[in-house]
Amino acid sequence: MSIHSSLKTKSGALNQHRNVLTRDERVAKLTETERFTHGKTSPLGLPKVLSIKVAAGKKPKKDPAAAAADAKDDKKKK
Repeated sequence: MSIHSSLKTKSGALNQHRNVLTRDERVAKLTETERFTHGKTSPLGLPKVLSIKVAAGKKPKKDPAAAAADAKDDKKKK
C-alpha cells in the first residue's frame, strides 16, 4: 500500500521555517528582549513573538567593465 501524497514529508522538513513557536521558544525570545522574567511574569497569555524567516542574500552583480577586466586577467595568467 502506498502513502497518500498529503502524508509524505519533504526532504529537509525538520529545518523549514515555522510560523508558530512553542511556548519554550517564545519564552526564550521574550527573555532575550527582557520582556519576560522567570518567576515574575506568567507563562500563560504570552504576547505574540515575531518569527522572521532569514533569506539567503544574493551575490551582487559585477558591472560589465569589471567582469571583462577579470576575464582578461584570467586569460593572461594561463
